[in-house]
Amino acid sequence: MKKILLLIPILFLSINTQAQEISDTSFGKGLINFVAKDSTFSVKFAPRFQVRSMSSWDHNGDIYANPEHNFIVRRARLKFDGFAYNKNLIYKIELGLSNRDISGANAFNRNTPRYILDAVIKWKFAKNWEFWAGQTKLPGNVERVVSSGNLQLIDRSLLNSRFNIDRDLGIQLRHKSNLGGDFLMREKFSISQGEGRNVTEGNEGGLQYTARLELLPFGAFKSKGDYSQSDLKREEKPKLMLGFTYNFNEEAVRERGFAGDYMVRADETIYGTDQTTIFVDAMYKFNGFSFMGEYANRTADNEIATEVDGVTPTGDVVLTGNALNLQAGYLFKNNYEIAARFTTLEFESVTGKDPTKQYTLGFNKFVVGHKLKIQSDLSYTTVDGEADNITFRLGFDLHF
Repeated sequence: MKKILLLIPILFLSINTQAQEISDTSFGKGLINFVAKDSTFSVKFAPRFQVRSMSSWDHNGDIYANPEHNFIVRRARLKFDGFAYNKNLIYKIELGLSNRDISGANAFNRNTPRYILDAVIKWKFAKNWEFWAGQTKLPGNVERVVSSGNLQLIDRSLLNSRFNIDRDLGIQLRHKSNLGGDFLMREKFSISQGEGRNVTEGNEGGLQYTARLELLPFGAFKSKGDYSQSDLKREEKPKLMLGFTYNFNEEAVRERGFAGDYMVRADETIYGTDQTTIFVDAMYKFNGFSFMGEYANRTADNEIATEVDGVTPTGDVVLTGNALNLQAGYLFKNNYEIAARFTTLEFESVTGKDPTKQYTLGFNKFVVGHKLKIQSDLSYTTVDGEADNITFRLGFDLHF
């Protein structure tokens, strides 16, 4: 990591002596845009960070008590992307520096910080076809694939935190086609290791298979707005994306497939069970109004992990159940936005978790789109129908 950080000032110094062309240098377009003299590669460097203040009150009888207040650097990241050899071979490297970015050390990644978020190449090998290889986000629910820098509320929903399939190591095949008029269809397929990012000591279970279909009946969104929340481009005509994802994690060895505890038995072997996750989602935008809806469902062949005898529980349980997330917002012409979200979680009884509902109201000010913004939201959460928590969050994003 020290070597990587030392390379950054070298990139700055090299611009004046080696760059053929420097473009898109305005705020939000990347801190460095470097193109080789012979046009055989390019590098764009774009750091970003998010700072948060959070205040939380738990419900205690008839009152909210036990207040907690803290400030955190939620994300601090360095992103490099560009092309290599020719413009049909694209790469992306993203590194995380905050404690939330790098946490999760365990015996299966040699107990080291998980700095690498993305390290992927994308080869446009034919018209409308792409082949990806490396570590990156799987084609899962739309909320997860939306960058954390392009969110409408302070952070993603409870649906995403409990049931998403996140990043993994593997390959992906992507295709898009026109079905007539403005109607677009995109298909995405992935085969990956199945244990999440930065794993070095595996594959402990089986492989993970993901397929996603996206339908855009009214054509493409402006500036890839189907994967960016809030209607910052103020779509002049209605735009809609409908997405369907199927994920099968064969002999998954972690409680949530890609994440959670490894289900280790007393004899140090690992319990595994097939896990299936399904997502149905939609993104809609028109004239400042935006809507996102998601449904998730996860099942497992055997939720309760057992010892080698197949009877004695180990204490680990696969997180199964379903969730619904509905989110909408309206962007005023002065770049202020009001947004709201409703999320429900229903867990299988075997998990021992109670049903949860959360209501969130947010207020945003976009200074330079998602690149420089101030956000706040207030959430009210109930567990098993009883009042549980109120949380207020305030923060800002800065993306070069």
